[in-house]
Amino acid sequence: MASTTAAPPVCYYDSNVSFFYLNVNKTIPEEWRPQDYVVVGLGLTVCVFIILTNILVMSAIFMNRRFHYPIYYLLGNLAAADLFAGIAYMHLMFHTGPWTKKLSIYQWFLRQGLIDTSLTASVINLMAIALERHQTIFTMQLHSSMTNRRVILLILAIWLIAIVMGLVPTMGWNCMCDLQNCSKMAPLYSRSYLVFWAVLNLFSFTVMVVVYTRIFIYVRRKNLRMSQHTSQTKHKETVVSLMRTVFMILGCFVICWTPGLVLLLLDGVNCGCGVLTYEKYMLVLAEFNSLMNPIIYSYRDQDMRRTFKRILCCLWPRAGGRGQHAGVRFNTLEQERRRQESEDSWIACKSFCISSSQLDGNQTVPPS
Repeated sequence: MASTTAAPPVCYYDSNVSFFYLNVNKTIPEEWRPQDYVVVGLGLTVCVFIILTNILVMSAIFMNRRFHYPIYYLLGNLAAADLFAGIAYMHLMFHTGPWTKKLSIYQWFLRQGLIDTSLTASVINLMAIALERHQTIFTMQLHSSMTNRRVILLILAIWLIAIVMGLVPTMGWNCMCDLQNCSKMAPLYSRSYLVFWAVLNLFSFTVMVVVYTRIFIYVRRKNLRMSQHTSQTKHKETVVSLMRTVFMILGCFVICWTPGLVLLLLDGVNCGCGVLTYEKYMLVLAEFNSLMNPIIYSYRDQDMRRTFKRILCCLWPRAGGRGQHAGVRFNTLEQERRRQESEDSWIACKSFCISSSQLDGNQTVPPS
């Protein structure tokens, strides 16, 4: 009897992007539709805010020596990941809609790979910060005892994992040789890869929930034991403040990521539901997480906010300087006091700019 062998898979490396979109019945619009304008306009607006806020965070960490500690290095890396996410998403906005037909296979993989890399790096950074806070609080330290070398290795590992995740589909985990396994949301991606990527991010979310829950329980028990030595009001304020922080961190992550991850899982298991209807809106919602990260982790820090104000003073000096009050008559002591506070704030801004420029010129190695 003649043995039968399975026919080798047929690969479509020379096909264009439109071929794979037609394979999953995903339409590439010929002209711009109203919903396309809405998504692109909203997406570009979010990107601008993401880029500006994360540049501000990175500049503050670099310029202020008080932030030269492991937790702030991780916050700076989180800001770098979110900044890269904003740039990657802006690149996507200029290569979507009717422009998709003009993309080559490798340009399409580059478009999706940038998004995968940036968003994965942002999520892993969130998990690393959660683990760092867990270790610091349980050892009763203000700052982590990690050396700068370990922090650098951790940052490099985060980006290595993110880059690998972005390159995996290009290196072979795609459906170009298995058209039956193509996803609808990403027509060149294998559904199994989408499931893997979604599960990985859900695992990161689960770790964050467990870590912050342990932190909350530990601090709450600690406060209960020390309540006899402190006032009840202070005890309540500590617990409420922690609850608000945990709620903001986890709530933002759930709101921004869960809808998109659920869509990826539904597409990965080939549910046959209308995942394409909400695809772009869920992507914009997930990108909002990169905008909220600087607010949650940095803007709540009083020293960080003060540094932000001084940086903005350096960038946009006040028109007219101190002389703008000439000729103005102050009728009350309150008005005079406000004027004096404004002048003191302006002098502090100028002093900060001068000291920062001197620090950049004289200091070559940041303190450990």
